[in-house]
Amino acid sequence: MLSRPSSLSAALAFALSLIAVPVVLHAQSSSSQQSSSSSGPPVQREKAPSIVDPAGPTVSLISSEPVFIMASALNACGYDEGLDESSPVRKKVRDEINGALAISEDARKKRDAACLYIAQHRMTGSERDISQYISLALYLSPPPDLETTVELTEMPPDATQVAEFAPLLKDFSAAVDLHGIWLTLRRSYDDEINTIHDPLSQMIVGTNLYLKMPASVYDGRRFVVVMEPMLSPRTVNARIYGPDYVVVTSAVNGKIRMNDVRHTYLHYMIDPLLYSRANAIDRSQPVLKTIRDAPLEFRYRSDTVALTVECLIKAIEARTMETGVPDFKIPAGVDRSDLPKYEGERHQVEARQEAVRLASVHHDTAQGFVLTQYFYDSLIQFEKDPAGLRDTIGEMVYSMDVDQQVSRAKRIQFDTEADADVLSRPKPRKLEGLDLAEAKLQTGDPASAAKLARPFLTDSNADSLQAAADSARANFVLARVALINKNPEEAAGRFKTTIDASKDPRLLAWSHIYLGRMLDLSCQRDEAVAEYKEALETRDGQQDTRLAAERGVKTAYAPVQGHTCQDDDADDADPKADPKAPAAPKPPAPKPQ
Repeated sequence: MLSRPSSLSAALAFALSLIAVPVVLHAQSSSSQQSSSSSGPPVQREKAPSIVDPAGPTVSLISSEPVFIMASALNACGYDEGLDESSPVRKKVRDEINGALAISEDARKKRDAACLYIAQHRMTGSERDISQYISLALYLSPPPDLETTVELTEMPPDATQVAEFAPLLKDFSAAVDLHGIWLTLRRSYDDEINTIHDPLSQMIVGTNLYLKMPASVYDGRRFVVVMEPMLSPRTVNARIYGPDYVVVTSAVNGKIRMNDVRHTYLHYMIDPLLYSRANAIDRSQPVLKTIRDAPLEFRYRSDTVALTVECLIKAIEARTMETGVPDFKIPAGVDRSDLPKYEGERHQVEARQEAVRLASVHHDTAQGFVLTQYFYDSLIQFEKDPAGLRDTIGEMVYSMDVDQQVSRAKRIQFDTEADADVLSRPKPRKLEGLDLAEAKLQTGDPASAAKLARPFLTDSNADSLQAAADSARANFVLARVALINKNPEEAAGRFKTTIDASKDPRLLAWSHIYLGRMLDLSCQRDEAVAEYKEALETRDGQQDTRLAAERGVKTAYAPVQGHTCQDDDADDADPKADPKAPAAPKPPAPKPQ
């Protein structure tokens, strides 16, 4: 039974005291508690999920009954990913559920209703389908209510898309008595938490020591790790809710994907440092033009701050990675005359270690994170300086020679496929259909993009949700093709059709932003502001959307510096002329047969 205090062991606490404020990795097994939102870096400000306790520790390791209930329902409906690698707890719960289903027709009916909903809302056939339900679970109250703890407009988009599942989950949970199963398993969950408490503590302490920053330097912000053995240990569900960072994970053989958890923790520590310097970072806009062919998510190719954050984090990961090459230690008691030989061997080992680190940097650079080498070199000096990252990050940003980085980026041969992202994790796949249309549009081939998109157009009475979604997205592609071809009337019509037909918050938001920009170019400022505000109301949840819409509300769009409403030439409506112009969001993977 977990009974350790919330503070770290004496040794770890002493180590962390070197950077002034001790981190508290509070291990507990508890149901969710409702919390309120708090201030943080300039990201989408959904209200904090109920899993976050505003009065709790800065960093916590917990379990959650609503997440357990949600994960159990997913398991009952065919979620088998990672089953062979999972904790025995997962099989035990599934057996308990199957036993309840075997003796109760009502339970089977409640299960079937829940599973039918899941089947009808399966969009990608990937972990992304599961993550939206986990996101919803983070906003549910403890049983028996299992109700959303905030208004739908205050929840992230992925959770709102399946919010109607909550009543079905409540019925299923009651029918098989998941609360009773939970109570019998609390000891097992405590044991799961115990296995990763110390490794997680050590990761956080080590990261803070490297950054020379305390974990609680930003008041009101929380980093929460939720242990849930009913989920696959192969993946980590990591997400950002305003100032709060939540990781939902599962262990295999007492270990979690610590590198993924650390990646999210680095975001938690570093995001506020760079987003507070967004205006200074915007001067690196020319870098974005060099990575158009990189296999990056759109947010990195369109947002200088997002790109800079990720490059810095990848540089830190390279500097601190386990290279697999053991450190060389000069044997004790060696003769002084032999020291040059041992020093030579030590340098050889260090050279091999550095080669491994540089290989990681080169890989990240080929992925499109072209500022990684710059930050890697800057961190070498940072490690020699007693000042923490909070005090030196400004110099790193302001000292960057943008022209030099552009020149370096132009010489890079980019990879053709992207690595998985812990905060997104789309499955790589061959581009086809609308995916390929997007790629053609981004590489300057609007004719091919239009040819690929047109077959997906349907009338407004499409007989399937997927067909309707594809048609809306095809209109979004064709609208941008029309802009490139200097046909604003067709573009506006297709953007409006997308707004009428789509339920995708990202398509809706960017359609409003494009319409706002077109209205700005037509000197219809009031109407343009209304469109930007509509974009903000869609709550896409992505920073590039929010920043573009907020800029539009504050300042009229002008793709050419010095453009005013006295300029009649609006040729620059071509979105490729604007580094912030979006592509459609990365589409879902095809549903498996």
